[in-house]
Amino acid sequence: MRQQSGDASLLRRLNSAAILRILREADVVTLSELARAARVSRPTAEVIVEDLLAEGWAEECGEEPGDRQRGRPAKRFRFRAAAGHVAGVGIGGSSLRAMVADLNGTIVAGRRVPAHTALSVAERLDAVAELVVAVAAEAGLSVPDLAAVGVGTTGVVDGAGRVVKSVVLPGWTGLDLQGELSRRLPAPVLVENDMRLAVIAEHWRGEARGLNDVIYLFTGDRLGLGLLIGGRPHRGAHAASGEIGRQAGDHWLAFKHVADYAMAVEPGELRSHRQAAEFAIARARAGDEKAALAVSGFARHLGEGLLTVVNPLDPEMVVVGGSLARAGDLIVAPIQAYFDETCLYPPRVVPSGLGSDCITVGAVRWALDHADTHLFS
Repeated sequence: MRQQSGDASLLRRLNSAAILRILREADVVTLSELARAARVSRPTAEVIVEDLLAEGWAEECGEEPGDRQRGRPAKRFRFRAAAGHVAGVGIGGSSLRAMVADLNGTIVAGRRVPAHTALSVAERLDAVAELVVAVAAEAGLSVPDLAAVGVGTTGVVDGAGRVVKSVVLPGWTGLDLQGELSRRLPAPVLVENDMRLAVIAEHWRGEARGLNDVIYLFTGDRLGLGLLIGGRPHRGAHAASGEIGRQAGDHWLAFKHVADYAMAVEPGELRSHRQAAEFAIARARAGDEKAALAVSGFARHLGEGLLTVVNPLDPEMVVVGGSLARAGDLIVAPIQAYFDETCLYPPRVVPSGLGSDCITVGAVRWALDHADTHLFS
């Protein structure tokens, strides 16, 4: 009898998970439709839905116009996305970003705070934890209410959430980031490389929706890549996929075009690579022909470096993200022209529309995937 009871209990949980999954995937559904889709009797579906309503996972919808004209309307239900929430965090060299989303991925709160590279490891970890607490409170939640916290960070990140190597943040190499944040945050924490999360974001909410093979190029104070192959982010044998490193022919000295231009125009002004690019882009937009040539040379140089990845991977699209993506066609057009000249099947090159939130949006999606696995298991 005990075994029968256990079998019945397991079957009930499986049926509940199936109906919850159907509710999640459907917009609005009736009891009869739920029963057919889950392959259970209508009375069984009704009992499970009553439980889901009581637990807050489902909600009954109002009548559609014209329902009463057809007699007694069937009850209709939908998944209640506000029953759970996740957070996404982006850890950059100069700032921290965090968002909270419901289980449908609707962003309900967001914050950004500066985080200088001079911060110690402990200070940066505490700042991340404080930011998650603050953004959760902004959404009317506490950290234990979160089903998961996804975190994106610069550096090589292994499958256990450890930073194997980082050249951007001091002291980050060798850090058990997932473990340290788990000790500070009473919620499941998941850590992944920022470029992989960026390409996930583009696939979910950006320019690459519906595509399976995509390259994401990050441009800013550094250059990085995110690779989507067969609809999945590619990690590589050592979790170092997308780390550019040194390239043959110094392809990644592309910034020299804009740095030389900025120095020639204002010799006494010291600028970072990103600042030099932004300076040249601004002057190119204002009609400066030499600036336009510098930006075009910079962009074409990026294309030359990308070619060694684009040709063997044969992607459908290359998304240019990061702060320099705001240059739009000034950067995209020269890369597209170069690919059109050199690729057998030139991918479409587009600027990202997600801006500086791309990594954080990807971290939200990463956390949602974790929540979905546990919700429907």
